[in-house]
Amino acid sequence: MTSTSATNTAPQPEPLWQPSPDRIAEATVTRFQAWAADRYGAPAEGGYEALHRWSVTELDTFWKAVAEWFDIRFSTPYDAVLGERTMPGAQWFPGSTLNYAEHALRTAEDPARADEPALLHVDETQNPQPVTWSELRRQVGSLAAELRALGVRPGDRVSGYLPNIPQAITALLATAAVGAVWTSCAPDFGARSVLDRFQQVEPVVLFAVDGYRYGGKTHDRTETVAELRRELPTLRAVVHIPLLDTPAPSGTLEWSSLTESDNEPVFEQVPFDHPLWVLYSSGTTGLPKAIVQSQGGILLEHFKQLGLHCDLGPEDRFFWYTSTGWMMWNFLVSGLLTGTTIVLYDGSPGYPDTGAQWAVAEKTGATLFGTSAAYVMACRKADVHPAADHDLSRVKCVATTGSPLPPDGFRWLHDEFAQADHDLWIASVSGGTDVCSCFAGAVPTLPVHIGELQAACLGTDLQAWDPQGKPLTGEVGELVVTSPMPSMPIRFWNDPDGTRYHDSYFDTYPGVWRHGDWITITDHHSVVIHGRSDSTLNRQGVRMGSADIYEAVERLPEIRESLVIGLEEPNGGYWMPLFVHLAEGAELNDELRTRIKNTIRTALSPRHVPDEVIAVPAVPHTLTGKRIEVPVKRLLQGTPLAKAVNPGSVDNIDLLHFYEDLARTRTQG
Repeated sequence: MTSTSATNTAPQPEPLWQPSPDRIAEATVTRFQAWAADRYGAPAEGGYEALHRWSVTELDTFWKAVAEWFDIRFSTPYDAVLGERTMPGAQWFPGSTLNYAEHALRTAEDPARADEPALLHVDETQNPQPVTWSELRRQVGSLAAELRALGVRPGDRVSGYLPNIPQAITALLATAAVGAVWTSCAPDFGARSVLDRFQQVEPVVLFAVDGYRYGGKTHDRTETVAELRRELPTLRAVVHIPLLDTPAPSGTLEWSSLTESDNEPVFEQVPFDHPLWVLYSSGTTGLPKAIVQSQGGILLEHFKQLGLHCDLGPEDRFFWYTSTGWMMWNFLVSGLLTGTTIVLYDGSPGYPDTGAQWAVAEKTGATLFGTSAAYVMACRKADVHPAADHDLSRVKCVATTGSPLPPDGFRWLHDEFAQADHDLWIASVSGGTDVCSCFAGAVPTLPVHIGELQAACLGTDLQAWDPQGKPLTGEVGELVVTSPMPSMPIRFWNDPDGTRYHDSYFDTYPGVWRHGDWITITDHHSVVIHGRSDSTLNRQGVRMGSADIYEAVERLPEIRESLVIGLEEPNGGYWMPLFVHLAEGAELNDELRTRIKNTIRTALSPRHVPDEVIAVPAVPHTLTGKRIEVPVKRLLQGTPLAKAVNPGSVDNIDLLHFYEDLARTRTQG
């Protein structure tokens, strides 16, 4: 394999950013390390690298320390930290009981903080509306009592067809308080996409809005909700949330009537591995995987990730642009665990203009600003100047995920904030719906290098492996995790013998989690993400990540977005087209084609240069915004559209007809 990153002999590059001594000293992870050294034998010296090594070699002790540091309330004590260490099938904290919602609402018990905002809700009017800790706790207590009155019991599924609004948080926490299992979809999902998900888990209650507002327009969803009611026969109740002020349909319950009482919350104490929620894979090539994660596993993993890696605490305000159909929404909700105020934005990321998210950060006093790499690059192209145009003095960290943040994105963010004399920590993070967390990313005490994730996360034995299972440094390999993580799925729904779960992660390297990404682990322990390994470009035995090509091509002002596919042909040849969505007014002529190829050749290598550059109307994405590579490859191989992709998983199915027609033309030609 050929490296696209540092090698063992290369000098360590100069970092883009270095945390100050004060910042390192004040970071929660620094205090945790000193405490764990005193109490549990963690290394007192050697900084984060030594702590990480200890966290994966002494896995049981590390997670025991995390549970104690964050004061996890085990109502029944555990017999061991890790009963079974096997993957799949690891048993965490067997014998113990607890409740996720109890921990999420713990701050409300503090009289000094009860009237502070737990939530700040912002819509496209950009006028923040607070919900206090005491009010959130009261609403959860009321709704949990009503769910129990409706017959909802531990293990029952409760679903939400909701945007990123306070009612969604209340419904999730009330569901968890009862010991039921939450699952949600955003209201921009059509009925078929929702049913592909909810029909698998058979919910007994549906929380649904009548519509939503996006991009300055109103979108009615009453017909979609009516179809969901017809097609979900297990529903015992539907709760109407009148976001557009429509009357409740016949046979539904009013949100306001379920949340008006003053019931003290009752938190069902459930086993550590009791299901908390069901998340879904994108489902581009079949029914989405219904991924089940546990109350205890998520609680522990998110305390670690948010409290130690994101360095969040009671003084912080946590914003991440997301929808309820993406795991980052669940991750955002868990900001409540650390006593942090979470910012819920419901609306278009670029309305009324591209800089809208920065305006939300200013108006809410966000300290951690989370967004997508695509949004950062869109701001750069639109000549947005966030720190000059807004007061972002409270923002300590800008974090990105969804796709790798290109080097130009790092430079742009750093330069924009540096011009305002702002010491900005940039955290590119990567994980997945499968674990609802990060494998690598934010570390407040480490330097940031351009184009790199800072390090593997604590308790995550992250490695890059070659096809034979040999660990690699400075070379591209498969992302694997060689020890269990608490938030790994306890199972998939409707997978009784675990076959689909096993085949998704453990069929390549038995007993080792293979995630499906190409990564490089550098000699200074940072991580570079190169894109999905199942759509990897492989020319003459040299593997290349699609993300590297996107980063190079999309620097050009004429290119709005791109998609590269590598196709093994029946005659033994290899065809690698690059599809480009042009910026308004741009034309794909010979001059631009030449410039695209020269850019790739110069930035990467001659091997990365595509065989053809083809203009397309737009690039297709999953409903959670990821470029669709594998289904496009299947279409170009001649697979019929109905078999190549699940139509309900795509943002615009019509875009795929282009590739279907292209495959037909090539075959006939």
